[in-house]
Amino acid sequence: MTARLAGAADWPEVAALRHRVFVVEQGVPAEIESDAADATAVHALSRDDAGRVVAVGRLVEREGRWVVGRMAADPSVRGRGHGAAVLAQLHRAAVALGAAEVELHAQLTARRFYERAGYVAVGEPYQEAGIAHVTMRRVLGGEPAGPP
Repeated sequence: MTARLAGAADWPEVAALRHRVFVVEQGVPAEIESDAADATAVHALSRDDAGRVVAVGRLVEREGRWVVGRMAADPSVRGRGHGAAVLAQLHRAAVALGAAEVELHAQLTARRFYERAGYVAVGEPYQEAGIAHVTMRRVLGGEPAGPP
């Protein structure tokens, strides 16, 4: 399973997958799914054997902290390594940008996925977009991050 950084030509497929997962499947209001950070974020994606974008994520800098977000995988490929490949690609991008640590706001249902990738929960669960989340962080170190 491999992932790569997304380019401008990939954006329609990235946005479509995020809309299907967050807005249609999870009920996140469309007006908060996409934001101004999309324009400057580092985006990563994974494609299936048919060439469809099936997993995506982004990396943004917020107040000096690197934050992974908008991680989404098509239901048909969950548990098959696409999300892990996207996360590893975002870790490599963060290291290349000089980040020593990354943070994310994990949906509680995905907490174990992120723990397997080396993340540790900090603080108590909270609601974000009507979904239970927990803030998690991972130290990156100098090594390239591989798949969890």
